[in-house]
Amino acid sequence: MTEPARPLAGKVALVTGASSGIGEATAVALAAAGAAVAIGARRTDRLDALAGTLRDSGATVLQLALDVTDEQACADAVARTRQELGSLDILVNNAGVMLLGTITGADPEDWRRMIQTNVMGVLYMTSAAIDGMLEQGSGDVVNMSSVAGRTARKGAGVYNASKWAVNAFSESLRQEVTGRGVRISLVEPGAVTTELTSHITQPEAKAASEKMHASMRPLHADDIARAVCYVVSQPPHVAVNEVLVRPTDQER
Repeated sequence: MTEPARPLAGKVALVTGASSGIGEATAVALAAAGAAVAIGARRTDRLDALAGTLRDSGATVLQLALDVTDEQACADAVARTRQELGSLDILVNNAGVMLLGTITGADPEDWRRMIQTNVMGVLYMTSAAIDGMLEQGSGDVVNMSSVAGRTARKGAGVYNASKWAVNAFSESLRQEVTGRGVRISLVEPGAVTTELTSHITQPEAKAASEKMHASMRPLHADDIARAVCYVVSQPPHVAVNEVLVRPTDQER
C-alpha cells in the first residue's frame, strides 16, 4: 500500500524548543509532511533562520518567542497558533535541558532549571492545548522524553527524575483521554548528537557523557524527527503510545 506523500496536509503542529536539534529537525519533518508549523523557542534569531528555510520550501510557518517555564507564555503560544493558523492538531513538547551531574555537591539551580523546563514546561503547554483538542475530538500530544526516563544512571539523577515525571504524566493523561479522539505519545531518544551535552557544567558528568557518545555511533536529530512523524501520521484508530529509539550499539 502506497503511503501519501504529504500525510499531514491540512494539519497544524506546534513544536517547542524548535531553535535547534530535535525540535528544529521535527519542525522541518512535519512541514515536509504537509503540516503548517508553529515554531517556539527563546532564541528568536535561530527561529528567524529556520522560518526562512521552511518558507523557502513552501511551508506555512508561525514564529513564537516562547519560554516554556512561563505559564502565560505557553497559553499565549497555543492561542496564537489557533488564531493565526486556524487550529492545533499536533503539539510536540520538545523543549528541554540536560544538566547532568551528581546529586551530592550539585547546584540546586540546575535542578530547578530542569524541573521547570522538562516537567513544568510540558505541563503548561499540554494544559493550554488539551481542552481545545478534546473539543475538536482529535489531536496528538507528543512528549519528548528519553531513555533516561526508563533507566537511572549515576550522575543523572535529577535529569532521570524529570524524564520519569514526563513518562508518568503522559501515561496518566493517556488513560484520562482514552476514547475521546486525542492521542498521547512518548518519544524516548537514546544518545543523540545535539547541543544538549554543551549544557553540562559538572566536569565529571560532561566527560562521562562525551565518553559515552564517543563509544558509539549516536543518533542524529533527523532520526528522532522521523519517529515523531511516524507517530502522528497514523490513522485515527491507531495510537503509538511509546517509541524508544536508541543507537544500535547503545546498551542501555
